[in-house]
Amino acid sequence: MARLARRLGVADAVVIGLGSMLGAGVFVAFAPAAAAAGGPGLLLAIAVAGFVAYCNATSSARLAARYPESGGTYVYGRERLGDLAGFAAGWGFVVGKTASCAAMALTIGAYVWPAHARPVAVAAVVALTAVNLLGVHRTARATRWLVAITLAVLAGVAAVGLAGPFEPARLGGLADTAPHGVLTAAGLLFFAFAGYARIATLGEEVRDPERTIPRAVPLALGLVIAVYAVLAVVALGALGPDRLAGSTAPLADVVSAAGHPAFAGVVRAGAAVAVTGVLLSLIAGVGRTTLAMARRRDLPGVLDAVHPHRKVPHRAELAVAAVVVVLVALGDLRDAIGFSSCTVLVYYAIANASALTLGPDPSRRLPVRLLAVLGLLGCVVLAVTLPLTSVLAGFAVLAVGVAGHALRRRVRG
Repeated sequence: MARLARRLGVADAVVIGLGSMLGAGVFVAFAPAAAAAGGPGLLLAIAVAGFVAYCNATSSARLAARYPESGGTYVYGRERLGDLAGFAAGWGFVVGKTASCAAMALTIGAYVWPAHARPVAVAAVVALTAVNLLGVHRTARATRWLVAITLAVLAGVAAVGLAGPFEPARLGGLADTAPHGVLTAAGLLFFAFAGYARIATLGEEVRDPERTIPRAVPLALGLVIAVYAVLAVVALGALGPDRLAGSTAPLADVVSAAGHPAFAGVVRAGAAVAVTGVLLSLIAGVGRTTLAMARRRDLPGVLDAVHPHRKVPHRAELAVAAVVVVLVALGDLRDAIGFSSCTVLVYYAIANASALTLGPDPSRRLPVRLLAVLGLLGCVVLAVTLPLTSVLAGFAVLAVGVAGHALRRRVRG
């Protein structure tokens, strides 16, 4: 079996994690989350989603250190819970994150050239797939530049928003917060936080995975939670919950409200760069899980191929790109967010269940088994409190995939 090359250190892994998360929340998920939770509810939703993500990250890091190969929870589920659980995790990740790729591509198109969003989205998918095919070190290098630009733009928005139209009274009070709305918003925001798994998914390409992955995952996640919390406060204080909920470009509206329309154009460009970083790492992550499933013939064996020189799963990434292009032509942005959140929450529920089978870890100060239980319960609660259409679509696709897998196994055996 051809193996991928171990080329990523701690810094590279953190950068890929940041590139997978920065942009997906503030530019895509903030508006529907604010609509569900209201002002202070949005801040609570970030805390809830961040805590569930931290529990999941702890479980994923332990498992990735034990099984340092491409595939993430698809591999962990198979090894710890059995073939069916592993397939459900892999199938949920591939279909959910492929939908995420389409959502990210459409967001790039909407920011760069709204009148021709879909052709721009297709061009972005093609270009970023080409970057990934050059090798994972090129992916990390490109992501490093994209993350640097994104952080600079986000810092500028925070400074302008706080100096301009920011009013603390717009943050609202806890009396206006409904628990169900907070949970729904947290489930939608999980769409943004789930990018840290890209570090574990690339486990076969990380140097010294037992040391690198447990350090990189919580570091990347902690940085993103802090950035999102600051920007949520700024956006709510500048726009108020109602205007934020209806905005298609929240951070551009923040600087416009501050009287800087020229900077709003810079923010739109920065948003396109940020989401480009997310899409770049998404394509890489889905390609690796597709490779892992093809190795075990849970997906067509023709996708089980690693380029002899570039050491990338080139057939898997090309197949993912082709499906994303089709979804871009047919899909809708907000529907993709809820659907992706549902299937990926199932993926992490299986990760936490897998981590529970590892037993306690005396080398860690944190109660890792308790975190796995809380992560499992959190994933289930957030999944079932998403918008009903997202829940029905997500579980229907999971059920079809699992039923087809079980039928195929029965025919074979």
